[in-house]
Amino acid sequence: MRYDESVIEQVREANDIVDVVGQYVRLTKKGANYFGLCPFHGEKTASFSVSPRKQIYYCFGCGAGGNVINFLMEYENYSFTESLKSLADRAHIDLPEPSGGGEDKGSRERRRQLLDIHKDAAVFYYKQLQTPDGAAGYQYFRQKRRLSDETITHFGLGFAPKASDALYRHLKEKGWGDELLHASGLVTIQERGIRDKFWNRVMFPIMDINNHVIAFGGRVMGDGIPKYLNSPETDIFDKSAHLYGLNFARKSRRKFMLICEGYMDVIALHQAGFTNAVASLGTAFNEKHARLLKRYTDTVILTQDSDDAGTNAKLRAFPILYEAGLKVKVLDMGSYKDPDEFIRAEGPDAYEACIHKARNAFLFMIEVLRRGYDLSDPADKTAFYSETADRLCMFREPLERDNYIDSVSTEFMIPRDELKSLVDRRVETRGAGVETVRSMTGYTAPSAARKDRRQQESVELVQTAGFFDTAEQARSHRPDGQGGKENAESSMSLIRAERLLTAWLCERPDLGRYVFSHISPEDLSSDICREITGMLRDDPGSFTAAAFLDRCGEDEEKRKAAAAVFAILDSGTALEDMSKLDLEKGLTEAVRAVMNSRYDREIRSCGSDMTALGKLLQEKNRVRNMQIKIQ
Repeated sequence: MRYDESVIEQVREANDIVDVVGQYVRLTKKGANYFGLCPFHGEKTASFSVSPRKQIYYCFGCGAGGNVINFLMEYENYSFTESLKSLADRAHIDLPEPSGGGEDKGSRERRRQLLDIHKDAAVFYYKQLQTPDGAAGYQYFRQKRRLSDETITHFGLGFAPKASDALYRHLKEKGWGDELLHASGLVTIQERGIRDKFWNRVMFPIMDINNHVIAFGGRVMGDGIPKYLNSPETDIFDKSAHLYGLNFARKSRRKFMLICEGYMDVIALHQAGFTNAVASLGTAFNEKHARLLKRYTDTVILTQDSDDAGTNAKLRAFPILYEAGLKVKVLDMGSYKDPDEFIRAEGPDAYEACIHKARNAFLFMIEVLRRGYDLSDPADKTAFYSETADRLCMFREPLERDNYIDSVSTEFMIPRDELKSLVDRRVETRGAGVETVRSMTGYTAPSAARKDRRQQESVELVQTAGFFDTAEQARSHRPDGQGGKENAESSMSLIRAERLLTAWLCERPDLGRYVFSHISPEDLSSDICREITGMLRDDPGSFTAAAFLDRCGEDEEKRKAAAAVFAILDSGTALEDMSKLDLEKGLTEAVRAVMNSRYDREIRSCGSDMTALGKLLQEKNRVRNMQIKIQ
């Protein structure tokens, strides 16, 4: 589904990006732009910039960038259409019927149908719980799990009958076709027969943050395998991008989130009054989950199971959550296996007391580490100190690192000066940060190093205005594709020239009459500068940074485009601060640089054609006398 560009532009113009971003990020004005801590990655120094003049944002730390529509898409995990509708509602704009191809409209309709199928299935399972066939499931919830009827209704819990095609027959009666039912993941349709995904199981509807049922989890009655079964991923369900219970927890008045391990832990905690509990959906906790939580809280308490698997889950989740900018604690449930068991045995007040005593997650990590060493053995003791120093390197800020060194030294009786010396040497040789610690210890996700490189490249992209993938390529670049240290200065001069010209033309499209009489957009070496100046030549005044970013692709292309646009448009001296003479001089020098680059390329392509070579040399020689005069 796609709306006309005029409608999209109307919504963008009606929503000032500073006002919208300011609802999520605390912004401080510095010069022409606003800065704050990036909401898309953990950081201590504000590198997230919002430009009110250009109506775009860019993070110099992680490379996130775009316009006001992109911001909501990234922050709220919205589709383009959902973001546009949200902003339209905010500005009290009634959106017309969207235009576009049948494929977009078809995708929208398919999503609606899949959601309707899941809603029908949820009602079916819920009603089955009230029938004689569902008595075993109802008894399981009421007696074994001690859930109230109110809780069962609140979470929409249900029962899948023993008949392996009961849901299929029900949905067929509702008029749904086989292709959609198969695509929903709730029914398996094969040559050898048709079977429901779930049968003889108590059912847990999985909802997105807007309370739409998008999938199910089912626990088998009895000793069948697998004990718990989840819906497969579909067009409406990505298990790595959702958390069970978040649709309720995000409305909780508590200022922190409890991260559990399963459906029943979440439900038991909500019933006991802890309405801020969530759980991942049969997958390891990941960066998407962390970013999702960051929208709603600054603090999380890990309360997964107390067994080895639960402990490992806490250790994996901690650095991911910390990197997302969240404060992380670990709850100690003593001898109880999980929150459900604890609540049923000790009650809500005892669990509340455990929350107040929740342990700092990093100190918990060191405690778990210590269990693997015999500290009466000098070799083990030295190894423990060394491993502890490695993990302390995860803190980039020296003050924070020193505070943790103090705490670890006191709690684990490690000489403070010796521990600090170990840490300082490691930071000096290997660097600091979660990514560095991952490379030392290998205790978290394999995507970490890739993200670290992405952040490094992001800064370099800004430095080179998006012309090259890395700063090293920029330093060795020549227009003919041949590298060489001696060409670095001229190459960077060309970059600056193209960047300045593009920035000035965006601010003053009328300058195009003086620039395009000497060069054309095709003469520029940067794809992005070439595209922007082409738009300005063909339709002066049509370019806006916010609109341009909507034309870019996804992920890596959009990241590079955002870096380039932000750097390009931030590079030019404000024209109102320049005299006419200075502007003429600046334009002349920039245009000369582009013209010289063009003639250099043409000269190298002449080969042995001496006539053409001589003509080009004469034309290039005249460039030195070229002057731009503004009327």
